[in-house]
Order: sequence, then structure tokens, then C-alpha cells
Amino acid sequence: MPAFIWIFIILNMNRLKLLVENKQQALLKKGLKGIEKESLRLSNQGFIAQTPHPSKLGAALTHEHITTDYSEALLEFITPPYADINETLSFMTNIHQFVYDNLVDEHLLAASMPCGINGDESIPLAEYGDSNIGKMKHIYRKGLWHRYGRTMQAIAGIHFNYSVPEALWPVLHQLEDSQQSLEDFKSSGYFHLIRNFQRQGWLILYLFGASPAICKNFFKSRPELMDQFDEFDNGTLYHPYATSLRMSDIGYKSNNQANLKIDYNSLTGYVDSLSHAINTPYPEYEEIGVKVNDEYHQLNSNILQIENEFYSTVRPKQIIKPCEKPTLALKRRGVRYVEIRSLDLDLFNPIGIDAQRARFIEALLLSCLLHDSPGIDAADFKTHNTNQLSVAHQGRKPNLELIKDGETIRLQDWANEILDNMQVICDILDENEAGDYYNQALVAQRKLIDDPELTPSARILSGMQASKKPFAYFAENISKEHAQSFNAQKLNSNDSKTFQQLAQSSHIKQHEIEANDSLPFDDFLGKYFSQS
Repeated sequence: MPAFIWIFIILNMNRLKLLVENKQQALLKKGLKGIEKESLRLSNQGFIAQTPHPSKLGAALTHEHITTDYSEALLEFITPPYADINETLSFMTNIHQFVYDNLVDEHLLAASMPCGINGDESIPLAEYGDSNIGKMKHIYRKGLWHRYGRTMQAIAGIHFNYSVPEALWPVLHQLEDSQQSLEDFKSSGYFHLIRNFQRQGWLILYLFGASPAICKNFFKSRPELMDQFDEFDNGTLYHPYATSLRMSDIGYKSNNQANLKIDYNSLTGYVDSLSHAINTPYPEYEEIGVKVNDEYHQLNSNILQIENEFYSTVRPKQIIKPCEKPTLALKRRGVRYVEIRSLDLDLFNPIGIDAQRARFIEALLLSCLLHDSPGIDAADFKTHNTNQLSVAHQGRKPNLELIKDGETIRLQDWANEILDNMQVICDILDENEAGDYYNQALVAQRKLIDDPELTPSARILSGMQASKKPFAYFAENISKEHAQSFNAQKLNSNDSKTFQQLAQSSHIKQHEIEANDSLPFDDFLGKYFSQS
């Protein structure tokens, strides 16, 4: 019997015990990995681009792989899901190369926190054409502006999409003698994973957080928030031990959503609680108004306009059909994959993420799936949020303590526990493979736990200190180095032709959508929200 079997017997991994006893552990391999990456377009002078989304890249409304997020200047790149992470990253690299082949006097900011902005009005809202769905997407962004300000929405990140290997589910279903349908069993399994990730997700911020500093211009439209930070230099604010200010309460986490009670104990509970937030009026947003002087300011005045406004670190996802609500897609077809939303862009990597980081996250997610996962109540949710904020603001502080099972624990001690629990997963993923890539990923992260100065957040602050440059200049210089690398080469002709055809097809598809619209927008919106 392999030595690693004795490990998990002690570690509350009954699922893994069942798999190994039945020689089915290899089914943990080949889960699908996809990546979504946001990047702010900057002029070569270092300011946020005021130009429209480049037509040569395609139509942002309908392109499968190149679109925009909040702003016309905030590009979003989406890979297909692949079992081999190298294929995923290769596709992401090709997207970057195609974009650089078609940008004129512009480049991509490699950092998560925006630079080159000058208050809310400098950030152009994304445009999606004249179709009803295009108008809806634009108005949703207007609503975010009125609710949170544009500047916050210009923050960029990486979303890591992971789908548990499909062949694993029926085997687990049988081994656990589940009385649920297979679809319900899968959804329950994904929520099992999600709850454990919420407990342990702070680790992502510590290991991979890369936003310890912020340009002062970020606060031009909200200067009252500057007092909570230390001054690094005349142009930069920071926290000395911060890891990911993007994931703090000034980033994607919203104070307005702090009291939301989203249920992660079941798919039905999740859909019902999220739907409740979308249908519950919020007095502050009612004051904004929905339609003012015949112009929409937001889609509605409820706590959430739509599901996407809920800024969680992890989301259960299902592929949606045209104009289908995400909660309805989940209700109808269950969970298909999870979206991990807490990854900062790796400033030092041209595409923002590498294979070693991705493999570590995959192993962590499988560990979350295989470990016991008790239900979460409101007190647990508050604890998880407190841990995340502590790590975001001061994760590298010596002897920082977090809360685990109602008691305090040193961050390093808990982190090492999590990695110890992952060891057996990495051994299985590396078994009979050409290299021990998952174990290498684990070893690499252990070094960061032992020495916080090796973390990306510490390296950024160290680089700023060594260069005596504000964050904006430091990030811009590295971004231009990446741009020079892409500009020194071209995408091969076959891949370039494929992306050109995708761009042309996306424009045609957008025109078709616009031509086929028949409902007045008010009716379209009413029909969208009345789906059940």
C-alpha cells in the first residue's frame, strides 16, 4: 500500500479513501481549466485609453474570447477549458499576441490596480451596440458607477475556472451510495468544494496577492478613503504588510453587500438567497432612481441589479443560454464548474499567470472537494470574511493570527496544514506522469510560507523601493517590457487567421442580434427579470 494512503486516513478525506480503496484515484486527473483575464488598455503615455474597443479585435458583445469588462478600456480575455493547463496558457498567450498585433500606440497594464486614471470621468463605460442585450449590459455598468464609482470597477484580475473531471462524479455517486440524482449529487459536490474554499481561500491572497500598493489617483473621486493607508511616496499609498488590496474592502468587496446572507449549503439555498437579493429594494439605490428623465441610471434599485454584482471570491457556474439568467441556468441544469475570482494579475508574468500557480490552485480545489465540508452559517461567513480582510491588508505581518474553528491560529501554521493536506492530492496528480509538476508547485508555495519576502506583494514593494519609483511608474515599466516582448514577434499565420475570422464572425453576429430585436427595451427588461 503506498505511503500516502496512510496520510489521508487521518485527514478526514473519506472520499479519497473510497477512491483509493477501489483503485479509482486516477479519476482526479484531467479536470478542465479555463482562465479569464482582465487588462486595462493604456496609451503609450501611460493614461487609460479613451479610444473605442478596437474593431479588429471583434465585437465585445459576441466574441467568445476577447471582450470588455466594465470599461471600454478594460479588455477581458477568455480561454476555452482544457485538461492540460499548458494548452490553456498557450491559448491565453495567443490572445495576447493577437491583441498586440492589432493595438496602435497602446499597451496592456500588467497590474491589477489601475494606473493612468484621473477620477471616475476618465473611465469610459463599455459599449455593446444598439441591441436590447447590449443596452442592458451598458446600463448595468451605469448602475455600478452610480452605486460604487467607476474607479473601483477598473480593477483587473484573473478568474480561474475549474471543472471536476466528469468521469469522477458517477463513481463517487456509486461509492457513496448517494440517493440523490447524479445532477443533484454533482451540484452538492461543488457546493461542498465551495464551502471549503471559503474557509481556506485567504491562502490565495497570501501566496498570489500582487496589489499591496495603490496610486493616489485611484482615490481622486473618493478622497475620504485615503486616510486609512500609509504613504509610500508622493504618488503611492500602501499597507506595509498588504498582499491584495484588490480583494480588500476598497476593491471588489463591497460594504453594501456585507450583510447579504447568501446560502452556500445547497444549490436551492444559493439560488433562492441570491434571487432574494436581486428582488429586494435597497433605499440608497432607490434614491438614485432607475429611469430618470427617460434615461436609465441602473437596471433596478434592488440590492443587486443582477447576479454578477455579487462580488464573491468563488461562484458556482453553469453555461447560460442567450438572455438566460445565471440563477435560472443553475436551477435548470445544476453546477457545471466553479469560478475562482480572488487571483490578482501576476505583474511579473506577461499573461498574468503561470502553470505552476494554476496547478497549485487545481490541487487546492481537489483538496476542498475531498475533505469533509460542514455547512456554513452567518457566523462562519463573517469569520471567513474577517480572515480574508486580515490577509488582504496585513497578510505578511509577522505572527498574524486568523480564526479557525473558533480559535486563533498563526497564518503560517494554518497554511502549512493546508499544504500538508494537499500532499496526497499532488502525489496522485503526478502519478505515472512525465514530471512531478504538482509536487513542484507545492514545494514552491512552501517557500513563500516560510519566507513572506518571496511573495509577489513583497517583491513589488521591494522593487518599488529599489527603483525609488511610485507604483504607477514601476508597474508601467514592467508592462512596457511585456509589451516590447509581444511587439517583437507576430502570431503565426494560421492562428492569426483564426482570430481574424472570429472577429469578423462576432461583428456579423452582433449585427444579426440588432436586426432581429423586436421588443421595446422596457419590455425586454421586464421579460428578462420575469424569467422563472
